[in-house]
Amino acid sequence: MDDDGKPERVLTKHRKYLMQYALFHVRDPSVAEDAVQETMIAALAQLHTFEGRAQLRTWLTSILKHKIIDLVRRRAREIPADALSLDGDYDASDEAFNLIGRWKEQPSDWGSPDAALESRQFWRIYLECCKKMSERLATVFSMREVMGMSAEEICKKMEISPSNLHVILYRARLSLQSCMTRNGFGANRA
Repeated sequence: MDDDGKPERVLTKHRKYLMQYALFHVRDPSVAEDAVQETMIAALAQLHTFEGRAQLRTWLTSILKHKIIDLVRRRAREIPADALSLDGDYDASDEAFNLIGRWKEQPSDWGSPDAALESRQFWRIYLECCKKMSERLATVFSMREVMGMSAEEICKKMEISPSNLHVILYRARLSLQSCMTRNGFGANRA
């Protein structure tokens, strides 16, 4: 952990990566910067506890993950409750299903999902589609599908019920699928 005896310099080398990670999850540069700053402060304060069992970047990312969740939860408390209503979120189900809950049009074939994941174009469109989701949908989706957090952990951190979590995830997945399809992923590739 030695770079001219300055732990700050060692931590600063990971700042760009941490900022990219935070931006991916919160989409707001000022919130991402706050999360990274809080991560650096916490890491400096707890550096003596770092045992080197994981990579330094992994340890910092773990701290950042919790800081992001704390900041999002704090911001959610500052927003009026009616602004968090799911009714205001884009609901792709209106476009996708008929009145009895059946697909209006069958979802299209994505070809090889593994190949799509390797595509830069896929990730560019994915990020743009995530930006179009409400912050709440995108955050909960990211916590579950990108950070790999359990449903129980998300409910506790976001202070939501399990049924609310399932509704949010459903809407986020449907919104993402609809946006990705509209932007060229999922078009029939016959």
